[in-house]
Amino acid sequence: MSAGSSRAREAASDGTAADASARGAAAPGALASEPAAPVAAESADARAGVIARLEGTLSHRFARPELLETALCHASFAHEAGLRGEAGSESNERLEFLGDAVLGLVVADALYAAHPHWQEGELTRGLHALVEARSLARLAREIELGEALALGRTEHSSGGAQKASILADAMEAVIGALYLDGGLEAVRRFFLARFGEALARDSAPVARDPKTELQERTMAEVGVFPTYRLVADSAIEGDDRRFTVEVLLAGEPLGRATDRTKRAAEREAARAALARRAAAES
Repeated sequence: MSAGSSRAREAASDGTAADASARGAAAPGALASEPAAPVAAESADARAGVIARLEGTLSHRFARPELLETALCHASFAHEAGLRGEAGSESNERLEFLGDAVLGLVVADALYAAHPHWQEGELTRGLHALVEARSLARLAREIELGEALALGRTEHSSGGAQKASILADAMEAVIGALYLDGGLEAVRRFFLARFGEALARDSAPVARDPKTELQERTMAEVGVFPTYRLVADSAIEGDDRRFTVEVLLAGEPLGRATDRTKRAAEREAARAALARRAAAES
């Protein structure tokens, strides 16, 4: 290659780099902090495949597919799209609210029909066990719901598709969308297919809440109620390990636990205290 040809290539390369640098510079008046595009899923064909697979898992073909897409749209994705002026990206929070109520009705009805001899307390514990966040997060993982979620760039990079809180909320949103598109029967069909064993007539009642059990034991033994103390709070909304709580009896620690809400952390701290007492007694 001649020296002239080499210099020409170098000049062309320098020009290309300059053009790229100019294109990367912010235009006058542009926002320097303009957000990057949210992480949607994949190509249009791949996204269609994800949605089709999810519909198959739900045993329901959506007449209004936009309902399902909204159910899969996390607030972080909708927020970033809104900052860029894109319309039509509504978060799944309203559907989450609806799905929570619909799921409670469907499960309560199924429990009431399946267990005519259960008392109110047993029905309430059974309902809570099936609709609590951990149960819904497990269900979401079973159906690989995380793969279908549309998350903002930061939430995606931090592993949001596997966070229990995001999965549980999205599961409720999908239930809400399923109800709006197919009615209560569509929700009932899906839920019974997934939790049929837990709703069977011969299934055992759910054990008492650990806080209640610990309270009854300490009152019977020493006549004192246990107390709960907040040890730490990350102050991060949606953090699965936000609250750390310790349960004490007459000032002495019995157990400690960390969870998404103070109520859940208290329950797990009581469970830890009961396990500790059982181990000491054995």
